[in-house]
Amino acid sequence: MKIIGIENHQWRDKYPCRLPVWWGNIGEIGAHPNVSGVTGRKVVLRIEKRFSRIEKFMARILRAPKEVRRPLDSMNSVLWELCNGKNTFEEICNYLDYTFHEDIAPVVERTKRGIEQLKSQNLVTVLDEQFGNKWQIGRGITPPNQTLAPLDSELNIDVEEE
Repeated sequence: MKIIGIENHQWRDKYPCRLPVWWGNIGEIGAHPNVSGVTGRKVVLRIEKRFSRIEKFMARILRAPKEVRRPLDSMNSVLWELCNGKNTFEEICNYLDYTFHEDIAPVVERTKRGIEQLKSQNLVTVLDEQFGNKWQIGRGITPPNQTLAPLDSELNIDVEEE
């Protein structure tokens, strides 16, 4: 089925790709395309907080968490897993349209906005060519520029490849 608006889209042949960030899956399996690496489970991102000297002092006093845990909703979780640098923007739109039908309409615009939002938070980039494994994008991998505490098993976050 042909998706309206994809034929002249600026990202049609581009490859959205996750940047190095710790992530894992939680919850039950939901709707998802039958694509390798896509589980249909919700995604949780763990990102180390960066504090200034004063913020660090206040965080210690207030016992603030040292990381942000950001759960994604079902559609953004599937989008996250599809952004592996191997699928073009057009392929991602097709997978999302096939999976979520009218819930994601208009699929091209909603997918673009989802990627732009992740991009604005330095979680995703858009490549001109297929990802060449220059950095690690898999589950449960702490990026080299972050220091995260060991994962609390009570959180039930799964980091095993499916």
